[in-house]
Amino acid sequence: MKRLFVYLKAYKKESILAPLFKLLEAGFELFVPLVMAAIIDKGIGQGNKTIIWQMGLCLVGLAIVGLISAATAQFFAAKAAVGFAAKLREALFAHIQSLSFTNIDQAGTSTMITRMTSDVNQVQSGVNMVLRLFLRSPIIVFGAMIMAFTIDVKSALVFVVAIPLLAIVVFGIMLATIPLYKKVQGGLDRVLGITRENLTGVRVIRAFHREEQEEQVFCEENEKLTDMQMFVGKISACMNPFTYIIVNAATILLIYTGALKVQVGDLSQGEVIAILNYMSQILVELVKLANLIILTTKAVACADRLAQVFEIPGGEEKNDTGLTKSLTGDKIPYLVFEHVSLNYKGAGEETLKDIDFMVEKGETIGVIGGTGSGKSSLVNLIPAFYPATEGNIYLEGKNLKEYVPEELRMRMGIVPQKAVLFQGTIRSNLLWGKEDATEEEMWNALEIAQAREVVEGKEGKLEEPVAQNGRNFSGGQRQRLSIARALIRKPEILILDDSASALDYATDAKLRMALRTLEGNTTTFIVSQRASSIRHADKIIVLDDGEIAGIGTHEELLKTCEVYQEIYRSQYPEERKEA
Repeated sequence: MKRLFVYLKAYKKESILAPLFKLLEAGFELFVPLVMAAIIDKGIGQGNKTIIWQMGLCLVGLAIVGLISAATAQFFAAKAAVGFAAKLREALFAHIQSLSFTNIDQAGTSTMITRMTSDVNQVQSGVNMVLRLFLRSPIIVFGAMIMAFTIDVKSALVFVVAIPLLAIVVFGIMLATIPLYKKVQGGLDRVLGITRENLTGVRVIRAFHREEQEEQVFCEENEKLTDMQMFVGKISACMNPFTYIIVNAATILLIYTGALKVQVGDLSQGEVIAILNYMSQILVELVKLANLIILTTKAVACADRLAQVFEIPGGEEKNDTGLTKSLTGDKIPYLVFEHVSLNYKGAGEETLKDIDFMVEKGETIGVIGGTGSGKSSLVNLIPAFYPATEGNIYLEGKNLKEYVPEELRMRMGIVPQKAVLFQGTIRSNLLWGKEDATEEEMWNALEIAQAREVVEGKEGKLEEPVAQNGRNFSGGQRQRLSIARALIRKPEILILDDSASALDYATDAKLRMALRTLEGNTTTFIVSQRASSIRHADKIIVLDDGEIAGIGTHEELLKTCEVYQEIYRSQYPEERKEA
């Protein structure tokens, strides 16, 4: 929780003024029973209308000042709470952006979304309520007890017994519910995770007619969450009845003892009513305090969950396999994989094993293999999305671990398996690749990516709106625009991770021909399951179950690599017949 207070520093003034104005309101409120006692004893009891009018105006004045103080306190509390939440979200989002792929995979997307939304909202409400009531309620409770003692010590002893009992109830329930609220938020994570999976894979679910099974899974998790919420809600709900029982029992005792004292002349009627008013004030404030405790309990549980996100180490993970070294020699290869292995955290077996090859600048490298052979994992090591668990990777003789991630990735153009477009326009999406790109550079990139006709066919051209995830474009159009976005920065290394899978063979062939005309001696990695997409590559890497099954040109691999032969002939069966 302390980790989050730093985001409240910008609102020190509001955080101080809000409680102070609430204390001012509480101070005026404590005088109300005394004014009422004066009206009853000196005004009504003695038939003095002047006193009644004076004290009545005094009550109106106290109410107006109290209202102004309360509104001012609410303004400052709301400003501090909303500002705190905004800065907390910004810091949380920035921290999540700095996490490595490994840490994001381990934490999970659904829990990150829950913490960015639900948890931050709970903490915001907690801060708002604490600034408004955390000092006011205790001041009213103890102030009312002290004021009661100034009226009559023996009657006020009831307060001495009632308040500790109330404290035991309030804090006992609070301590019992804090861990339970953490479990509730964890259950919410799981429900959101299932919801996200269903929304993402809705087409697959319908294709395999799994709606009923997925509904059942969701209902089971939802029922668990409901049961947890009801259980913790029942415990929290006990607070108000218990406080009412204690306070009303104390009120009955006060009325009984007060009536006896009025009868013998030890107390006046106004003083008894004043003591009862103080008890009513305590009752009201304790109900508020009980609600505050429940809300604060939720906020503390959510704050702990947010702090856990900040505790995840940011930045890129470093490989602890030993000291890094740089290649030396007369001729240094452009890119070198030196006995590299990769094992994802939490995975049993290694995804890549003993990957060893060299690439010269300007070469086109094809990567092919069966599903799950490690093709994407291999190219994800080049921009250091994941750290190699064994071995070293060198770029221009320098170990990748020595590069600043931003500097390394600015030299690359990457098109992932899933083509992602962002909400905006075609122009704004292309500018992701290069912020200061000219219109000529945009059209040139679109030409190479075979996307020019797509843009020219749109009414708005470069200003054509793009829906979230590019929903208003087909799969092939999204892929071509994603390739254009990567090409616009004229990268040293271009990585196309199965990014032409939605293109027809003719467009794919045109794209490969256009890529050969790239300026700047670009080194290109093409990941594909189509042999036709990589057959003209300078070098083809064939992967099988995370290991290199063969490296060479298309002709060489057809003679020497069984895995490549099997892939190629499964796609060109007529050639097998001729053979």
